[in-house]
Amino acid sequence: MARTDGTLWEGLALTRWKLGADPDAPPRAVAIPAGWEREAGEALAGLLPGHRPVSLPRAAEAWIGRAVTRGVKAGLLDATGANHLAEGLRALLLTRRGAPGAEVWRGSAAEARYVLNLPAFLDPEGGFDFEGYAEAVRIGVRFLDALGHARAGRLRLGFADMAGLLAASGLAYASAEGRHVAAGIAALTRGTAEAESGRIAGRMGAREPVALLWPVPPAATALPGLAQAARAALDAAAASPGLRHASILILTPPDAAEALLGAETGGLFPAAGATRAVVTEAGPADIPTRAAMAAARRAPARVGQLLAPVPETARKLMAEAVRPFLHGVPPAPMAVPGPPRALVERPRARGLLAHPRSQGGTFHASVGGHRVAMRTAEHAEGALREIAFTLGKEAAAYRSLMDAFAQAVSLGLSRGVPLEEYVSAFAYTRFGPSGAVEGDEVITRATSVLDWAFRRLALEYLGRADLPQPTEADCAPDSLGTPAQQAPLLPLDLPTATGPGDRRRGFRIVA
Repeated sequence: MARTDGTLWEGLALTRWKLGADPDAPPRAVAIPAGWEREAGEALAGLLPGHRPVSLPRAAEAWIGRAVTRGVKAGLLDATGANHLAEGLRALLLTRRGAPGAEVWRGSAAEARYVLNLPAFLDPEGGFDFEGYAEAVRIGVRFLDALGHARAGRLRLGFADMAGLLAASGLAYASAEGRHVAAGIAALTRGTAEAESGRIAGRMGAREPVALLWPVPPAATALPGLAQAARAALDAAAASPGLRHASILILTPPDAAEALLGAETGGLFPAAGATRAVVTEAGPADIPTRAAMAAARRAPARVGQLLAPVPETARKLMAEAVRPFLHGVPPAPMAVPGPPRALVERPRARGLLAHPRSQGGTFHASVGGHRVAMRTAEHAEGALREIAFTLGKEAAAYRSLMDAFAQAVSLGLSRGVPLEEYVSAFAYTRFGPSGAVEGDEVITRATSVLDWAFRRLALEYLGRADLPQPTEADCAPDSLGTPAQQAPLLPLDLPTATGPGDRRRGFRIVA
């Protein structure tokens, strides 16, 4: 066990779980601070793949010790600075304000990043801890520099869950006020980070000049004190004689580190709605997001409005507002489904009950014993705009592929590809899991998760009650499908030669 005497770990109460990074992973012992939710334990298991027991203090001390040792050897840290950095990193992790990305937890310094969880800096009254945030930025810069042996010219410091911060402040993501707050946070982060880079340059030597032209931060924001703090941070950076790093503030796609901190979105990504789908012992269920609970404390009558799906134009405007203060282009957001709503009766083929589609809905089913939830988001007129999946028993790689597939479909829908084309392409797609469908009153059998999903979408959005159920034989693992599906991929006869030499002689080089 890592040394805890005299540190913030001393006396820390831990809760021990038996769980894996995903439902199919073998359970392992995971110890996290008491009061942290089970999902944080799953995130820690995902950050450290394997089968051995893992505890947060032991895992964190590995990368804290690595960074401190390297910083001391490089002359970046003295004894006092090393102790201050180590305790600062522990404090940020325990308060769930900051943590390194997955690469660092797994022992790699390549592509190392450090992320700050913005909603964690809000106090119960809705005020933002600017002093604590500035200190967290400085600690993040020193940590990344020390981890890179004080030789890295580019660092990767970022923040997460801007959408959660805005919702908790009672600000709509698509509003001008929301964009001003986002730009102010980015300006504060960049100014503080470059001022710290300047201080390091004073000790280790400058490698980059201070910028002569600075982006102008917002003159006023709806978050009290933000505009003044941002301006002061940029002025402090401008007073530096030089910088140690060419770039620092970079927003990157999230990984399990954000989940460990409790951040629900990465960087500038919009919120995914007021609820999120989780898999419980009783099956898929929807629970309020942290952003929804925080928004309910500040603006209980506007939770749905604050966390409603946003159009593509709102995302672009947000990126444009923040981009001048970043050292890199922010990543594109994932598809965001709308929150589910209560069922209401509406005329439909075969007497279906349909979701009101002003914002979207959530559809639950079990395909071949594998639980799945499909969430949809819609345009104002009710047309399908985006889809997303939550899978219960699948491995991480399969879930990632399904996430990417859903995003690709959502991009196509947003660019005018008719839903009919997707239904034609993916209904009756064959791959496991397949078989009996539970939880859907109309679709009783499916050849794959995609088959169920697109036939369900056809029923909901196209009124297609004419799509037949596949037979039990169609859903068998060794089913060859229809004659059309068995046709060769190319209109060529198979070669008759069987030996390697004969096969080689069958090829010709064509100029």
